[in-house]
Amino acid sequence: MEKNIKLMDESELKVGLVGNPDSPTIMLPVAKESVFGQEAENLKLWGVDPELGKHFIEGLMDKFQILFFDYERHRLQHPNPENLTPENLVIDLLTIADEMNVNKFSYYGYSWLALVGLQLAIRTDRLESLIMGGFPPIDGPYKEMMVVTNKTYEQALYNQNSPVIKEHDHINPEKIDWDNIQVKIDTNQTKQFVTMYKNLMEFDDREIQHKLAIPRLAFAGEKDTIVYGENFGSVTVDIIGILQKNKQELEHFGWDIEIIKGNDMDHTKAMQPVTVLSLIKHWLIKSLNITR
Repeated sequence: MEKNIKLMDESELKVGLVGNPDSPTIMLPVAKESVFGQEAENLKLWGVDPELGKHFIEGLMDKFQILFFDYERHRLQHPNPENLTPENLVIDLLTIADEMNVNKFSYYGYSWLALVGLQLAIRTDRLESLIMGGFPPIDGPYKEMMVVTNKTYEQALYNQNSPVIKEHDHINPEKIDWDNIQVKIDTNQTKQFVTMYKNLMEFDDREIQHKLAIPRLAFAGEKDTIVYGENFGSVTVDIIGILQKNKQELEHFGWDIEIIKGNDMDHTKAMQPVTVLSLIKHWLIKSLNITR
């Protein structure tokens, strides 16, 4: 079943629901639409599966009902520069669940969509389990990401009329000078993430841990450390370092923690279905006590 759902900002998002309606539901906002041709080849250069969403859905739907939508692409196409706050993000997700007649569900998000899952978990009692990939549940790098998004927004403003690399241009990641790259994107696209992180500056992710009583998993790739150049504020977003440092404390709070081993397991590689689908599926089956 597919349906266009009107979100808080009046934009419409295409949402799908597949699988056995008697099975537990997984909300999958990371289900990117498949791409083909040159765009697919470009994604492969970056280690990205051009059919990422399709492979996640097909891999999970024998045991679960999947509620899927490409929220990231939607927000790039329909930016919400002034109002992409944690509260409004959660309202969007709950609106989607309501419109698709899904009451209880699990949530899997990766990177910034993982932190959205944490915000969802502390604002609703409808979650059955939570999976956060590529973003730590304690000591999250909110301040570092605020710097990066601010710098990206400044660049977007500065580069509006200059002939620099566009984000979808055909470029080889191995040949990019990350210290000096200039990215040309829509100012509203990046401003919405400034708004989101700005509204998380006072958020204390330790203080909310007692509110989480559901099964929850956090994972990251062994090499998930992003060192940003001067253009992006010269900050390091050390996802794996934070997760490893707090592993015992997180387990004490009730989290399951997985480090995905491999010298190439960076932020991008650790979100690909070939890497994490079996981890997610086995964890969900065990956590939700699925026997059939």
